[in-house]
Amino acid sequence: MKTIRLLAASLLAATLSITAAAAEEHGAPHPPREKWSFAGIFGRFDQAQLQRGFQVYREVCSSCHSVNYLRFRNLAEEGGPDFSSGQVKALAAEYKVKEQNDSGEDVDRPARPADAVPPPFPNEKAAAAANGGKAPPDFSVLAKARTYSRGFPWFLIDALPFVGYTEHGVDYIHAVLTGYEDPPDGKETPLGTYYNKYYPGHLIAMPKPLSDGQVTYAKGANGVPVVPETTDQYARDISAFMAWTAEPHMMVRKALGLRVILFLFVLAGLLYYVKKRVWAKVGGEVHGLQPELHKTY
Repeated sequence: MKTIRLLAASLLAATLSITAAAAEEHGAPHPPREKWSFAGIFGRFDQAQLQRGFQVYREVCSSCHSVNYLRFRNLAEEGGPDFSSGQVKALAAEYKVKEQNDSGEDVDRPARPADAVPPPFPNEKAAAAANGGKAPPDFSVLAKARTYSRGFPWFLIDALPFVGYTEHGVDYIHAVLTGYEDPPDGKETPLGTYYNKYYPGHLIAMPKPLSDGQVTYAKGANGVPVVPETTDQYARDISAFMAWTAEPHMMVRKALGLRVILFLFVLAGLLYYVKKRVWAKVGGEVHGLQPELHKTY
């Protein structure tokens, strides 16, 4: 028992030291945990927020970042931004895609709903050449790829069924987009880099992409935008949109999981009832033999 305790203590110390070393190596605080409509087992995407997020992507982010796994028709699917088929068709027609004609020549044509959203650059080398030697990452699954470790014991708590904290990547993206600030005294930023509080190492090559009033949102009946046109709101909307592009069928998955859990509860109750019925009869028969067994012995 003493050996087991020593091993457990050693494992805990090693885990904590690794976590501390990782935090020190990256030199960035953990992003604050934000509230999202799609968080938790009952979470759902906010369709209005996804539409705003797509608007931010289209007007700001699409000049550098691609979203290669997104097709225009996905914008009209259930659980997504919920654009109408007419809106999707009109939106797609604003883009040009290349295809080969009967002569084998590349020609431009208006995009159709079945087409993928065209990237801003023809290939990765062109994207890298236009952005200081490194191509901007694709937005399709970035919300799942960009994550961080909260260390012990939080990673155990995050895995609990009714906690289910899986929004690490979304929180990280929101934090980076809002984490631009002036460097502290004595901290130099090399040419072509910018200081970001939450970016590992604090030096990021991407200029601050968002600012207050940059994107004009649709206004309500009183002529006032439904949500504030601020950097924080833009960052929330584009982060939510990226969460959807990374897992567009999340709501279907959660609904199916809930049905499975309810089915298992019902099945467990039925099995318990059957077990009681079967073994109650067998138990009664065994109980009736007890006096005779006593006399025999």
